[in-house]
Amino acid sequence: MRFLVYRESTFSAAHHLRNYRGKCEKVHGHNWRVRLYVSRSELDPNGFVIDFKDLDAILLRVLDRLDHHDINEVAPFTEENPTAEHIARHLFTEAERELAGRDPACSVERVMVWESEKSCAIVERSA
Repeated sequence: MRFLVYRESTFSAAHHLRNYRGKCEKVHGHNWRVRLYVSRSELDPNGFVIDFKDLDAILLRVLDRLDHHDINEVAPFTEENPTAEHIARHLFTEAERELAGRDPACSVERVMVWESEKSCAIVERSA
C-alpha cells in the first residue's frame, strides 16, 4: 500500500520558446498552476504522509524561484527551452531535493503544471 497526498499552488511568470514558430516565440506570461504529489508507504507517527503545511512550504520555496521572473533567465532555462514539460521536470527535481532534506521516507511521485486551463504537462516517477 502507498499513501499519496498533493498540494496545489500558483505562480506568475513570463517565458518564450526557442526554436519555435508562432506566438509563443515572443515573450508572454502565464498564471501557472502546479500540483505536487508526495507519497510514502507507511504513515508517520502522526498519521501523515507529510503535514500539508510542510508540503506547502516546500512547494512555495520551489515556486518562488520562478514566480514573477522571466523563466528564460532562470537556470536551467537559460539553456533549456522553458516548455511546460521541462518546467514540470525541473519542479519535480527541485521538490525532490527539498523533500530529501526534510523527510527521506517521502517521495515526489508526480508534478502537474498547467500553463492554461486547457493545457497541462505531467511528470511522474518511473516504475
